[in-house]
Amino acid sequence: MITMPARKPRRSAAATRRTPLLLDRAALKRRLADDTYDVLVIGGGITGAYAVLDAASRGLRAALIEKDDFASGTSSKSSKMVHGGLRYIEQGNVNLVRHSLLERHRFRKNAPHLVHRLPFLFPILEKEGVFDARLAKGFEGLLWTYDLVGGWRIGKLHQRLTVPEVLAQAPTLRAENLRGGLMYFDARTDDARLVLTIVRTAAALGATILNGAKAESLLMRTDQVAGARVTADGDTFDIRSRAVVNATGVWTDELDAKADDGHQPQVRPAKGVHIVVPWDKVRINCTVTVPIPGRARRATCTRWGNSVVLGTTDEDYQGSPDDVHCTREEMNFLLEGANTAFDGKLTADDVVGSIGGLRPLVGGKEGATLDMRRDHHITVGRTGMVTVTGGKLTTSRHMGELVVDKVMTVLGRRGRSRTTDLPLLGGAGYDAEAVAASGGIAAHLGERFGTEARFVGDLIQDDPSLAEPIVAGLPYTKAEVVYAARAELARSVDDVLSRRTRARLFARDASADAAEAVGALLGRELNLTEAEVERSVAEYLAAVRHEKSVLLEGAAA
Repeated sequence: MITMPARKPRRSAAATRRTPLLLDRAALKRRLADDTYDVLVIGGGITGAYAVLDAASRGLRAALIEKDDFASGTSSKSSKMVHGGLRYIEQGNVNLVRHSLLERHRFRKNAPHLVHRLPFLFPILEKEGVFDARLAKGFEGLLWTYDLVGGWRIGKLHQRLTVPEVLAQAPTLRAENLRGGLMYFDARTDDARLVLTIVRTAAALGATILNGAKAESLLMRTDQVAGARVTADGDTFDIRSRAVVNATGVWTDELDAKADDGHQPQVRPAKGVHIVVPWDKVRINCTVTVPIPGRARRATCTRWGNSVVLGTTDEDYQGSPDDVHCTREEMNFLLEGANTAFDGKLTADDVVGSIGGLRPLVGGKEGATLDMRRDHHITVGRTGMVTVTGGKLTTSRHMGELVVDKVMTVLGRRGRSRTTDLPLLGGAGYDAEAVAASGGIAAHLGERFGTEARFVGDLIQDDPSLAEPIVAGLPYTKAEVVYAARAELARSVDDVLSRRTRARLFARDASADAAEAVGALLGRELNLTEAEVERSVAEYLAAVRHEKSVLLEGAAA
């Protein structure tokens, strides 16, 4: 049996469950159709997730629906950084940085199993670097500002490194022009698992959550939004609600237009891309920031286990928000940046996974997205719908709080947010040092499920064959697939391999090889027909082929 070390938990009955929170789709659909809610949140990304959790924690009868899967849009394709944002200091937005660093601290306190401290390294190079030795002194001033406005809460201040200290962290960095480095500390998370944990915490507090549920239209009562007509699993039903929140990210304008025929588009999508290469090709132990040759931007290279994720963000995007991938051109400039900085000689053949995502920026259509502000924007439309856009993952808890403040105004009710100190499921009593020392499957599960890892461990105790890995070369177990079906509303092979695990990102081809085995497990747990299993497997394999064709062959996204 896999057990987790326990400490005295902080206040949250939801975060200290003695039995697993099992979620049944049929029961959830019946509840959505039969009940009347105080608030219906549409959109299952990070912002909608924290909005429904905040509402449930205040005692509101709350529901959330997502047309695809939780975090299937932007919120599984982010940089995965929980950070204040040095770039925002450069832009003069110190208040956003101060607030973001406070929210980073709250995330590390409330979800210690999911949000981990991460060192960031800026090499100082004589040429071809992010900055040279002449600029390093000025940049260090930015780091002092970062530390003073809240970076210190992570437990370490920035450091100036010698050449040998830089190479100890990144031994494959090209050393001929290296003059030292600067290191500061931020945090990272598995963004998809974080979103899933937030919505499950809301469910533990009484919220009704459902993925694969699309709002086809909005219900109106005397010119006020009063719910939504929804399709899910081939069924159509109405969800009645006294208030509605639009938290659909880059799809915001589409839903706003259903509430108001005169709505003018507000969202400007900005595209970010990431590729994954084997760690032994780069061999770094932190996040290293490198230049993109010929471009006024930086790329980040971050170690994740036996992989390294290379990424950059904020390019204008004009295509469909439903089909976003890293292109061959984008892959090539990331590889070029890495090969300028490192000795690895990376090629397209080394890329084992990729993602492309859109950020819903708010503002004008002129100027570079890189220079646009990241503040959130919350409005109440003429039909009473609360719409939230902009912002970033790090400030999602506070965005959810402010959204529900607006909801309370619509409802004519009062009540304060409780999420500031509310642990997420698996967070209360989590001991990171003890989990890391446990090693093996226990450490792997602990870092994904926190104290709830014991429920996955119980599955393995009952059936030891579930301890077997599901994807070659990755630590994910068959038990996690079973748990995803029973407790995490996984409906498809893609739900499991793209988001309940991150196998598609870290081992795209191996995940395709595992698709049939995942389908078989889901079929058994969800009572799917053979045809339904075959369709789920085929859809996943087709999606992987399309992703590869865009990345490697330059096919249209």
